[in-house]
Amino acid sequence: MTGTPSEHKAPRREAAGALVPGVAIAGGRYRLLTHIGSDTRVPAQFWRGRDNSLGRDVALTLLVGDPRDPDSASRARRTLERSMHQAGFTHPGVARVIDVLWQGNGLDPAEGLYGIVVAEWTLGTDLIDLVAEGPLPAGTASKLLEPLAGAVEAAHHIGLVLGTDHPLRLRVTADGKLRLAFPGPHPEADARQDVRGLGAALYLLLTGRWALHEGTNGLPVAPTGPDGTVVSPQALRPTLPHEISTVAVRSLVDTSIGGLRTGAAILRVLEQTAADEAELAAIKAEDERLAAERAESADDIAKDKRLRKRRLALSFTALAAATVGVFAYLAFQVIGMFQQQPSHSGPTVAFSQSPTPNPQPGNPPPPVNPPKAGGPASVASVSVYNVSGEPDNVNRIKRVIDGDPRSSWKTMTYRQPFPAPKPGVGVMVTLDEAVKLAKVVVDSPSDGTTVEVRSANSDDARLEDTKVIGSGTLASGDTEIQLNPDGSTRYVLLWITGLAGSEGRNVSELSELTFLRAE
Repeated sequence: MTGTPSEHKAPRREAAGALVPGVAIAGGRYRLLTHIGSDTRVPAQFWRGRDNSLGRDVALTLLVGDPRDPDSASRARRTLERSMHQAGFTHPGVARVIDVLWQGNGLDPAEGLYGIVVAEWTLGTDLIDLVAEGPLPAGTASKLLEPLAGAVEAAHHIGLVLGTDHPLRLRVTADGKLRLAFPGPHPEADARQDVRGLGAALYLLLTGRWALHEGTNGLPVAPTGPDGTVVSPQALRPTLPHEISTVAVRSLVDTSIGGLRTGAAILRVLEQTAADEAELAAIKAEDERLAAERAESADDIAKDKRLRKRRLALSFTALAAATVGVFAYLAFQVIGMFQQQPSHSGPTVAFSQSPTPNPQPGNPPPPVNPPKAGGPASVASVSVYNVSGEPDNVNRIKRVIDGDPRSSWKTMTYRQPFPAPKPGVGVMVTLDEAVKLAKVVVDSPSDGTTVEVRSANSDDARLEDTKVIGSGTLASGDTEIQLNPDGSTRYVLLWITGLAGSEGRNVSELSELTFLRAE
């Protein structure tokens, strides 16, 4: 912290009335970039500034006042002292104080600038800009406010007051967390004001209205009832959960009439609301997935019915053709009986067939239809192979061996690529018999999917007990992957190690798998 005159030379000093973008202050150390707003109670101005020495953006809280007001200096000193104590406090919900400038650091009270609180700049957006597009869902508002509520509770445990009761002091980080971006509480602020600030921020997120009269900055003011208390958020938005609406109101009223005393009470409700909404969202997503599966199953049933009708029609056609052939043959035989045949001695032979030699003892008969070398291996069954989390679309896995490239199986859609959600997902194929394989042909529309082909000793073998016999990256359409097994195998795992897609939609689709025997 800086308590001695700055080493930077100040070419000029600016009065508070001349604080405009581009002006250098504190002996030229900081340059003003963007005016965020003001808190007239301190009084203070909030700026985005530039640290000229370190080349970084900073949040500047400028303590200003009327040089003719003898109370301005004492009020500014109290805020600066509180900011000095806050400098050692570190929490994700609060921007870290990195400097506190007093009189003598290029500041002159005669020009109306009594002190500066310098904090790290919070990337993101202003809270007021966030709610300008409308109120937020209860779960979203709860997740946003959780870090700030946690910071208030942690600060109060060590005797600090943060000063959260002004909307322009708060910003939303790039990763969706509400943060105290401009530290420096006003002189009369106490722990109760921090709790009220949390309630007002929650009320603003839920309704778009500010529930404290201090520092509205053009925000719509929350309506009040006959007793002077603010109307509950649920009265303005009936779909809001009762618990979150109640905690917003109780945070704002005096403790003597049931108001909340601590940030911990607010934090518990925020966490529960966020968890409840996340669970409802998961249930809704699962219901939608099951509905989609039922719809696809209905389509499959209809497709099967059409296929059975087609096969039945073909069967009747074949039967009719066979019947005509039989009648034609019989007619030919009847006609032949009345034709003149040459006479000869010995038996008449109507049909002869070379006798099949009897197999010698110890030599089994050759197979009637031996498997063709290089031909496809016959598949007995297929299943989804999963090592963690929920198995992917188990009801559709048989589509990869149904002989119809128009039907397919796909993984679930993952927001992050493998191995973040799980190490991978696989298709376990069980062949009719153990064979030596030469290659597998994968028909897939998911260009860029990476796979390994592994041999296993059973259909439920552990992944570490399987052996890689081939690998490749799929292109759209058919992709041939050469295999190099040590010997014959009956269980083959197609292990997907990398999904297709990007930007929160990582998913791969397989239409057909064909395993070919070695020559």
